[in-house]
Amino acid sequence: MNSINESPKNVLRARARLGEGPIWHSQSQLLYWVDIYNHRVHEFDPKTGEQKFFDVGEVVGCIAPAGTDRFIMAQRHRLAFLDTSNGEVTPIIDVEKEKPSDIRLNDGKCDPVGRFWFGSMSTSGPTARLFRYDPDGSLHVLLTGLTVSNGLGWSPDHKTFYLTDSPLKKIYAFDFDLDSGNISHQRVFAEIDIDGVPDGLTVDRDGCVWSAIWDGWCVVKFDSTGKEMARISIPVQRPTCCVFGNQDLATLYITTASVGLSEEEIQKSFDSGDLFSLATNTSGMPTYEFAG
Repeated sequence: MNSINESPKNVLRARARLGEGPIWHSQSQLLYWVDIYNHRVHEFDPKTGEQKFFDVGEVVGCIAPAGTDRFIMAQRHRLAFLDTSNGEVTPIIDVEKEKPSDIRLNDGKCDPVGRFWFGSMSTSGPTARLFRYDPDGSLHVLLTGLTVSNGLGWSPDHKTFYLTDSPLKKIYAFDFDLDSGNISHQRVFAEIDIDGVPDGLTVDRDGCVWSAIWDGWCVVKFDSTGKEMARISIPVQRPTCCVFGNQDLATLYITTASVGLSEEEIQKSFDSGDLFSLATNTSGMPTYEFAG
């Protein structure tokens, strides 16, 4: 419990429908995140409080840096690049386009050597998958039979990969081979035993996993064995994801959602869709960039 200094602060009244996928861009010292259903990639400067967004034309599940002024995105059924110098979107490759309309791409991140990992989600059963897109342009299916591929990350020693299947309320751990990019030995890392489901996550330098709990009003911190260490209350019903940012990577930024909430729930969770921050006594891992 001693890694928490204070209560979360509302740092941006974004009023997002489905805020998700925050990443800290160390080069620019800016926070980027997506509003999935409003088709936006947001840019936030914590020093000034200023923000702007880029309309990318369709659903955007996640982003990762891909060089100066460029990001790789997983959109509904494709990967694309976003150039933040001019807002231009350049398609890369179609993914899951032949699947039913209830399947779309969701959360993703780059691994330590710059491969882009992302998953899909389904509303009709375990038909979603986990993918890896390599800098050489090759696309690999790593896992099938998922419901909502979500919340992924790597341990500080790069030997463990984490993946969340939200409706199952489980965070899985896998052995990770850095050289080949392969995963093996799937096991349950943590199972959520409270109201709500695990959504996005981040990993700190001590190997602890911080998971945002959708409909749970909190972020839960687990140690490297999957034991709960802390439960941080968030003043909104639907926290979605978190990432460490600022110069020392010691501030936890938390995205949230308002989508699907009733008028009564909105009144109880008035700041839904806003961006929050939390000062900690730990620090996070850097955001890895796409190497292609």
